[in-house]
Amino acid sequence: MQETIQIINKMQTDGVIGKYAIGGAIGASFYLEATSSLDIDIFISFKGIGGNPLAPLQPIYDYLLPLGGQPKGVHILLKGWLIQFLPAENALNEEALEAAVETDLGGVKTWVMTAEHLIAIALKLGRKKDEARVERFVEIGKFDQNTLDDILRRYALVDNWKAISDKYMGGRK
Repeated sequence: MQETIQIINKMQTDGVIGKYAIGGAIGASFYLEATSSLDIDIFISFKGIGGNPLAPLQPIYDYLLPLGGQPKGVHILLKGWLIQFLPAENALNEEALEAAVETDLGGVKTWVMTAEHLIAIALKLGRKKDEARVERFVEIGKFDQNTLDDILRRYALVDNWKAISDKYMGGRK
């Protein structure tokens, strides 16, 4: 994965993308034991870019194709990893992007969403795999409850948290 992230970092340095943050299962694997995932979810901001909603992806493809990137549906295959570039299209994702923490990946700098934002996004999505990820975060306890509570209140996700808490944790906070 280091080679892939080095290319993403170079893309950022070259001005093709702004700040990015790894989310989803790969983002969570920086806090939890690794789980299988088919792709790396890279969140970026498309703020201020009007017109065709796919137009912001064109510079990314133009940059990555000469480096061996291969389009695969909504992904681009790069150095053995499927990458999906996702817009930080709502306030929660934008905040998660801005709050992302710099992390070392085998000597390569990368940005990863905070555990609290990963939990909130998983709660918002509400899929079974997201519920399972939230349960793993709770079991391991690798998040700050006060920070999470604040995020959950601001994004109206307290009921989602309660539902998961009741279902998987017997109502524990």
